[in-house]
Amino acid sequence: MSLVELSLKGFVDEVESSSPAPGGGSVAAYAGAQGFALMAMVCRLTVGREKFKAVKEEVSALMQTAEKRMETLLALVDEDTQGFYGVMDALGLPKSTEEEKAARREALELATIKAAEIPQKTASLCLEGLEKIPVLLAKGNPNALSDLGVAALMLESGLEGALYNIQINAQGLKTEERAQQFRSTVFQMRADGKKLSLNIKEQVYKGLN
Repeated sequence: MSLVELSLKGFVDEVESSSPAPGGGSVAAYAGAQGFALMAMVCRLTVGREKFKAVKEEVSALMQTAEKRMETLLALVDEDTQGFYGVMDALGLPKSTEEEKAARREALELATIKAAEIPQKTASLCLEGLEKIPVLLAKGNPNALSDLGVAALMLESGLEGALYNIQINAQGLKTEERAQQFRSTVFQMRADGKKLSLNIKEQVYKGLN
């Protein structure tokens, strides 16, 4: 059974177990999915109401996007765990001869790159969500302001959690150029995410006070 088919308690129990996966990467993807789910909910609370007739098409389009991103992030919950086990499989390859050692090094490098690319997808999606929330803050149902605030927190957590996972995988790479590419991506995404999150929080605080 895939992780996303588990109950909420079942997923928490899997994370809580002594198994190293699912871990932070899967949890980060799930946090992002929750953020987009809340965004979709706010869109539904906006579309179809006479008061928001002028923004119906724009918000409807955003709702469809949020639903698609939510589904992609749910898939990444399982994909992240699979990426981890790919690294474990590579580590378990034989290393008795020089040929085996070389093959193992190559397999491990490729598996580690993949394990870093998966949370990079999560981070990109969460960053996209943070970029879109201000549209709902400006045009969505104001009665759901707190829900948008929580959506932003989930996306922020998903982003930062995914960036942590990119960084730890980059540490295991032997190809310094590739590792540096991941670090540069992390640096830029983190800076963009902090700026977006701060702006959203300021708007939410203002609206709630």
